[in-house]
Formats: sequence, structure tokens, C-alpha cells
Amino acid sequence: LLVELAGGNVVNLRLWHRMQEVWEADPEFAAADQQRRMLLEEMQDLYVVALDHVVDALRTMRDRVPRSKQIQQIALGDAERIMQEIDERHLRRVNEIHADFWSRWPPHERRPVQLLRQLIRRDLADTEVVLIPGGHVGVLVGALHLFNIAPQLRVPIVAWGAGAMALTDRVVLFHDRAAHGPSVSELFSQGLGLVRGTVALPAARERLALGNPVRMGVLARRLAPARCLLLDDKVRVDILPGADLPDDAPVLGEDGSLTTMGAVR
Repeated sequence: LLVELAGGNVVNLRLWHRMQEVWEADPEFAAADQQRRMLLEEMQDLYVVALDHVVDALRTMRDRVPRSKQIQQIALGDAERIMQEIDERHLRRVNEIHADFWSRWPPHERRPVQLLRQLIRRDLADTEVVLIPGGHVGVLVGALHLFNIAPQLRVPIVAWGAGAMALTDRVVLFHDRAAHGPSVSELFSQGLGLVRGTVALPAARERLALGNPVRMGVLARRLAPARCLLLDDKVRVDILPGADLPDDAPVLGEDGSLTTMGAVR
């Protein structure tokens, strides 16, 4: 379908398949990467445990009948700042694990990676636009970093779903409508950093409790000063290189309201 919509003149970079080719051709590199992913998964699990406790504390404080509204608001603000500190510390440690891996296993020194990077550079050389679709955001970001795609993106980019998330500087996982109940939103990794100061939230109406301004306000304030960009069907946001979000971009206000960038700038 994507090939048809693009008029048939499309080159598939096959990033996932090429990543599998690297693992098969370089078992030592693959084993080291598997160890990295194990550490990151354990770190992510424990980070979510910590966040869940703060969310429980916020709920308890909010449900409590206060003797002083002012003191209650101070305590709620303190708990939100604790969430921010946990987020920042977690992302810093995630970045340290990635940096340690890349320093120990420089991808440009691994022959299979070298060869595939050359092929990808050739594929990108004459492109007029790059399409980055959705999928598994962790796999997508990993492949984009492995093959050093960001420096080669010198043409317009059209991205949606996980592709839009990957373009930002911080990838956040979220799902308020999971089968087991709302999940706490969690920082996952750094993206490509081509769109800064923005957290992309695809399928926002489907996955976020947008009708709950208290919950949305906590999310918006927690991720501030970055803006929570609400991406839904038929929403188009045009961003120039190095520019801020346009005025008509749909975002969350820090009070949990659905608003536009122009209204909160």
C-alpha cells in the first residue's frame, strides 16, 4: 500500500532485516548487544516500579480530604518533581549504557555494519523524501542508531506512529487504555533528536485518557519544558529544520487541556 501511495518509486531500506544480517554475521557483536538489551530491560522494569509508587502516592494525596488545599498542592507538586527526577536519572543511566556499549563495540569497526551502512548510504543518495512509518519504536530507534541514519537525512522526512517518536530527542512509552488498566508513561530512550523539545504521542485519542485533565496535566508538567504533541489520524504537523512546533500543532496544556502550540507559547 505504501509503495502504491508513493507512486511506486520507493526504495525499502530494510533496516530490520539488515539488523538481523548484522547479528548473524557477527555473533560476538550480537551477544554483546543482547547483554545490553538485558540490562536495559531490567533497568526499565525497576524504573517503572519506582514510578508506580509515586503514582500511587499522588492518587492517595489527591483523594485525601485536605485540611489545607495549599499544603496539599505543595505535596502534589513535590511528588511530581520526584517523578521528573526519577525520569531524568533513568534516562541518564540508559544513555550511559548505550555509550558504554558503543565505546566497547564501535559499530564502524564491525565489518558487517560497515558494509550495510555503505548500502544504506547508496540507497539514500538520490532520495527526494524519506518515509519513516510506525512499528516497534525500540527496534526502529535501535536500527536508526546502528546504521547512523540521522546524519544522512538531508531531505524532507514524513514520519508517523513510532517513526514520529523516533525523530524526537526523548521517546516516551504510554498507554492509558491497556487491557490491564492505565499504565504509567515511561521514558524509554533518546531518539534521533531531529525534533527537539517535543514528545510525540501517536494515536493520542486511542491511547491516552484525554478526557481526564488531572492525569493529562501530570503528564504535561512531568515532561515539561518539552511539549506533548498529540498525533491522531489526519493530523499533520509541518516542522522546519531546527524550528519549534507551528502554532496550530495540537499539544497538551500543563492544566491537562487539549490546546495548540500557539495558545501556550
